[in-house]
Amino acid sequence: MTESPRVSIIIPCLNEEAVIGDHIREVRDVISDLGLPVRFEEIIVVDNGSTDSTATISSQAGARVILEPRRGYGRACLTGAAAAVDAEILIFMDGDRSDNPRELPIVLGPLIRGEADLVVGSRLLGSIEPGSMTTPQKVGNWIACRGLAQFYDVHISDFGPFRAIRRDALLALDMQEMTYGWPLEMLARAGRANMRVVNVPVTWRKRAAGESKVSGNLRASLTTGYRYLGTLVRCR
Repeated sequence: MTESPRVSIIIPCLNEEAVIGDHIREVRDVISDLGLPVRFEEIIVVDNGSTDSTATISSQAGARVILEPRRGYGRACLTGAAAAVDAEILIFMDGDRSDNPRELPIVLGPLIRGEADLVVGSRLLGSIEPGSMTTPQKVGNWIACRGLAQFYDVHISDFGPFRAIRRDALLALDMQEMTYGWPLEMLARAGRANMRVVNVPVTWRKRAAGESKVSGNLRASLTTGYRYLGTLVRCR
């Protein structure tokens, strides 16, 4: 890796027109004066088949927009990674403003210092805004983390979406899960590859608008839980 590695931020989105513009502008404000030895290449928004103005607003706010009409959180993330050809480090963030861009130095730090191969933001080590994380989310997170420790020797408290990884390392993992099991599969495959996985404390904010596709209702929570369990089993 070069002395000042090139970094791209990837934001998968589906119908986030109410918040994505402000989110991108907040990210841009932070990276303009980050104080780290990195060079930011671009913010990539992967529009995963939105039926609203997410793509247009993202472009107007200064992001590079990639259209990925094939639905799936993991597919959108992988499409973004494939498009970030000039980046050495990839940052993944959600598009609903739950992640706090001002904590980019916290997430990037261990990777830049050579202390980790994959850095994952932990909401449990940091802080969770009231109403931002449902009980099914908390239970599912606990079960998944126990599975990662038991089967893949990955010991973390939370597998949130705010994370950093070298692009070549991610592509070498040969990710297969194209839905909401993507974050969990990344950790399981990282464990199998003996990668150093580090949890860092981050803030989890209540989404600024709309409903979560993962935990916004009981059906979404059950579907996501099924994906998590299937991913843990399949990666073995």
